[in-house]
Amino acid sequence: MIEEKPCILVIHGPNLNLLGKREPNIYGNLTLDEINANIRGKANNLGFAVEFVQSNHEGYIVDAIQQAEGNQKGIIINAAAFTHYSIAIRDALAAISVPAIEVHLSNIYKREEFRHHSVISSVVYGQISGFGYDSYLLALEAVARLIGNKR
Repeated sequence: MIEEKPCILVIHGPNLNLLGKREPNIYGNLTLDEINANIRGKANNLGFAVEFVQSNHEGYIVDAIQQAEGNQKGIIINAAAFTHYSIAIRDALAAISVPAIEVHLSNIYKREEFRHHSVISSVVYGQISGFGYDSYLLALEAVARLIGNKR
């Protein structure tokens, strides 16, 4: 019998589909597909499967979070601009038992003042920011520890 790998949901918020083109001095030159490939490789090494969601629509992200209950073992979320004002995403994360890690490519605390506050940080296990796409890879390691699946 083949044992299924635990699945981690990786959520990319608005405008992250433009990575590689959008402000490369802040977000780097890698495209979202390239970042996802790196995430998939790291997840595989840690014994996880990954599912990716990218949306520019708040409600779609809320739906994905709600659907994670019972289907995913962890969530890594880069809510992008929604980080700073989406009570709906915050409440969806608070309503489920799936552990979540908040990530950001840039260090949000070294940027514009309005980016310094995260409404979701109080309902996630932790936040990793400022390490480019490595923020996602570090979050995978954190999720592995949280759910006890570290190899």
